[in-house]
Amino acid sequence: MTYAILSLIIIGYVLIAYEHITHINKATIAVFAAAVGWVLFMITGTDFVLKTHGAEFFAFTQGLDYTSETVKEFIAQHVFIRYSAALCSIVLYLLATMNIVTVLNANGCFDFITDVVRAKDSRVLLWGLVAFTWLLSVNLDNLSTTVLMLLIMRRIVQQTRWRMWIGAAIVIAANCGGAATVIGDPTSLVVWTKGAVTPTDFSAALLLPTIVATVIPTFLISRALPEHVDIIRPGVRFRGDDNPLRLWQRVTMLVVGLGGLWFIPTFHRITLLPPFLGALCVLGVLWVLHELMNHHRIKTEQPLSGVADERQFQFAGLQAIMYFAGVFMCVALLIETGVMASISAWCDEWIHNIYIMSIAMGAISAVLDNIALVLTAINIYPVADSIAALSPTLDPQYAQAFLANGQYWHLIIYSGCVAGCLLPIGNLSGFVLMKGEDVSILWYARNILPKVLLGWFVGLGVYFLVDLWLR
Repeated sequence: MTYAILSLIIIGYVLIAYEHITHINKATIAVFAAAVGWVLFMITGTDFVLKTHGAEFFAFTQGLDYTSETVKEFIAQHVFIRYSAALCSIVLYLLATMNIVTVLNANGCFDFITDVVRAKDSRVLLWGLVAFTWLLSVNLDNLSTTVLMLLIMRRIVQQTRWRMWIGAAIVIAANCGGAATVIGDPTSLVVWTKGAVTPTDFSAALLLPTIVATVIPTFLISRALPEHVDIIRPGVRFRGDDNPLRLWQRVTMLVVGLGGLWFIPTFHRITLLPPFLGALCVLGVLWVLHELMNHHRIKTEQPLSGVADERQFQFAGLQAIMYFAGVFMCVALLIETGVMASISAWCDEWIHNIYIMSIAMGAISAVLDNIALVLTAINIYPVADSIAALSPTLDPQYAQAFLANGQYWHLIIYSGCVAGCLLPIGNLSGFVLMKGEDVSILWYARNILPKVLLGWFVGLGVYFLVDLWLR
């Protein structure tokens, strides 16, 4: 049954990567593979349970004879529920951040970006959009940031040809910025909640590499742009009663929204409560401010923002969350069937180098999907409290990479997020660009891939130097 479940997940990963060919939504595939896989696991789970949870299972049965129904009950109450709880924690966090972006956008809190970056000089425009994308993605999830910044770009840049180039730079900046903090990407959030990294150490290790991985491709893309691009003249904004919030009100909401997200790691450290509760607190405060500052328009039932933008945010966000949920539960199956343990043993014996492992994983994530690959890589190894807790046969210098705040966790996130931009099919943000601007894989591979590749490897070199200095 292990081979059947593994084959199901591998086929699902391949179909996810080639959604542009099959035209089957990747969220649908992920959720379907996870559901079918767990049904198969539940039906034939006795061997898996005895092998992985033997002591816990016999304590559950209290030494009495067990039946298939007893095994199913144990899986439901002691195995599946653990992964469900971890998944719900992350999904609630993503839902909270998605709604924070929606509320801020509805109140015009991001309108200033359009005013600041609007310029006919292509380089000023490009670097402005990239800088704001990077800064927003370290606070928000990178998919929401990408959707927001692509919408802003479409309000400014007139020609589709140049939107393809600038949009690619936005995707790169969003993914690199998301890798710089524990709240900027779903995979970095998983690593944090798993206890593999702490927020300060994680950002200190990856801040410079992610900046380098953003700057190099952006500089090379800027050289491909003409000196000037045609821009769209700003129109009159309409927000319901055509009376937007005052500047101080929008600034207040922006500070509460983004500043509150920065406070989440501190909230978690002080209260020991899960991060999603901190995100919900921020959302609650922001909603209160929204109600107070818009009470007149809410009372008269006047809309606050364009329906198209709001629906695009909600659809992209919900689709990403369902996709993440499916992949997360697929990875849980790989753990429970023992596949992850086999992979870690193979890597220890034949690769035995965390840089090579991260490069291999990054290269594969460019062709498949970075979230699926990174979540798999994260769960190959447990977080060890000490070197002695790992296999005694491992080289101590190699084994320390898997300790809390070890280099393995940094490199997996960095390579997954950056190398996932080698092709647009390697990340959700790139797929949004493909759909929105009709970007072909061939065009992207010819024009963007070499630039991302150079930034990725130079960033790896910077990480190596930073790691030497920090340790």
